[in-house]
Amino acid sequence: MAAADLDSFDRKILRILQRDNMTSQREIAYQVNLSAAAVHRRIHRLHADGIVTANMAVLSPSKIGRPISVIVELEVESERPEELDQVKRSLAAAPEVQQCYYVTGEVDFIVIVSVADMSEYEEITKRLFFANPNIKKFRTYVAMDRVKTSFEMPVD
Repeated sequence: MAAADLDSFDRKILRILQRDNMTSQREIAYQVNLSAAAVHRRIHRLHADGIVTANMAVLSPSKIGRPISVIVELEVESERPEELDQVKRSLAAAPEVQQCYYVTGEVDFIVIVSVADMSEYEEITKRLFFANPNIKKFRTYVAMDRVKTSFEMPVD
């Protein structure tokens, strides 16, 4: 299913689910003016087509003891596909890595890491960056304030 195949009902349902995926299908049906059965079928199709990829709870980092967000720029030595894939797998497997992007420009990766304190971050740098011979250089930025964090996408 392509974005062009999403009708106004699908888009309304997606907006509701992004704000609160615990909203009952009955409540969604009321809000979008469809039957609960029709909403159920649409949500099932949105999952099956890969438009909805996860249902999750968004946690407060400070309330679970991980108040520090670190943004890291990584440069690699080699961009050979097998070497890049190894770096991607390593970063994807690390539970402290919240987001990881392979990017264009001066650096190769932008990584968002959540830690309890800077000593934990130091251990992560040893494990993920210094121990990996393909990591040429990294720069660290510590977030002073979480102005906005969201996975909500515009679906207009």
